[in-house]
Amino acid sequence: MATVTVVGSINLDLVAACPRLPRPGETVLASDLARYPGGKGANQALAAARAGADVILVGAVGDDPEADAALALLRESNVDLSRVIVSAAPTGIALITVDESGENQIVVVPGANATLTAEQIDASGADVVLCQLEIPDEAVLAAGRTATGLFCVNAAPARPLGEEILDRVDVVIVNEGEREALADELAHTSALVVVTLGAAGAKAYRSGRLVAEAIPPSVDPVDTVGAGDAFCGAFVTALGGGASVATALAWGCAAGALATTRPGAQPSLPTASEIEGILNR
Repeated sequence: MATVTVVGSINLDLVAACPRLPRPGETVLASDLARYPGGKGANQALAAARAGADVILVGAVGDDPEADAALALLRESNVDLSRVIVSAAPTGIALITVDESGENQIVVVPGANATLTAEQIDASGADVVLCQLEIPDEAVLAAGRTATGLFCVNAAPARPLGEEILDRVDVVIVNEGEREALADELAHTSALVVVTLGAAGAKAYRSGRLVAEAIPPSVDPVDTVGAGDAFCGAFVTALGGGASVATALAWGCAAGALATTRPGAQPSLPTASEIEGILNR
């Protein structure tokens, strides 16, 4: 079993289901409003745990009822929450709109996530350390400095990674938009660059050269929220467990595809048996 430490955000997601996404300045009536645990860090920690990893989550929540809701599914899946800090700031909130085709728009209010400091980060001892960019740069840098295994960064939401992270990182995971935004930095890194392509799958590059690719199994999507996080958690679990890059890509693509077949970010995350089942279908 791979050991994975995730350093990242913890949110409560407020998800509004609408017939279509609103245009700028437009009001659209929602058909439903649901509350789900979320945040890229928490999502990816749960995705890795369900994919079979032994997971520690490092993050911050507020001293409020939203924190209990945000951590509920992580507790149920035995994610180690002993390094989650209780902050004076409120638990982070994500406002999410999802249309009938499963496409979404997301606005995140960081709250306690923005209070995470370098002194609170110890990511040593894990096979894989996984970060995202919904926490301060200093927390990501501290994760890289203390990581003793593979250091992976999901560069979302996109912002410059900086020289220190680029020199330390082993794997950078981006979608097409993030790849374009970080093109100059990614062109000069020796790290493995994994690009997720939605329904078209994922590709991995090293120094600009394609080294592996995978196509997801066919599914009928209902909600794409959390699909990228499902990919990240399953991918690093497989990679940390000794799988090849090609196998890890296939594992991640299968997890991402399965996550689109159920509503919500964390409730939709698949188990290892579900991933294996759809890959063997």
